[in-house]
Amino acid sequence: MTVAASPLDQFKIKCIALCGEGGSLTAVSFTNASLFMVLAVAAATLLMVYGMRERSLVPGRLQSVAELSYEFVANMVRDNVGANGRQYFPFIFSIFMFVLMCNMLGMVPYSFTVTSHIIVTFVMAMVVFLGVTVIAIARNGIHFFTHFLPAGVPVALAPIIVPIEIISYLSRPISLSLRLCANMLAGHTTLKVFAGFIVAMVGAGGYSAIGGILPLAMVIALTALEFLIAFLQAYVFAILTCLYLSEAVNMEHH
Repeated sequence: MTVAASPLDQFKIKCIALCGEGGSLTAVSFTNASLFMVLAVAAATLLMVYGMRERSLVPGRLQSVAELSYEFVANMVRDNVGANGRQYFPFIFSIFMFVLMCNMLGMVPYSFTVTSHIIVTFVMAMVVFLGVTVIAIARNGIHFFTHFLPAGVPVALAPIIVPIEIISYLSRPISLSLRLCANMLAGHTTLKVFAGFIVAMVGAGGYSAIGGILPLAMVIALTALEFLIAFLQAYVFAILTCLYLSEAVNMEHH
């Protein structure tokens, strides 16, 4: 009796190099997650460097994609952070491109989706959270702590409002990481389940014109939706970073 592969097998961390004895992972193990993070960085770098190598007045395909990516993030920063956020553009652009490339590489069959692991998304979210907090304190000093007691709130309500605001602020990296991880994990699991239906039907000899087309059409539709979600999640991660930065650098204007 053949045991069907679990839809969650695609998310297993596997050691590729520098593995410990007996198959145990060591602190310096190079895993499939590490490989695809390196590939994501390489893909983003090649897109921007190779795409802009000619700097043609009439751009080609790669140059158009590179320029559109740059303008898309630049407009995002300009609209949500303002002129004060211009210096943080490289950071936000790097985050957007890294998450986008990780998501898109995960759509390749038999590849690995790095952003489906909470440890990866949580580390990125913590980098954003700590960076924004340091910037907010550096720019605003003690005025930063007024963020936890909104203007106009009666002092009598401070014992209630302040803890709520602190908890809300500290929960940002959790919500930011879970949103990205959960969406990628759920989407890829659903795709794997529906793809398994088609394989099971063919293997059981129950394939028919209607019975085979419907699951296949569903997989195609879900794949198209997953590509859209892959882009949207990179956008959401970047725009939330912009909003957090906006609070930090524009606090004195509030």
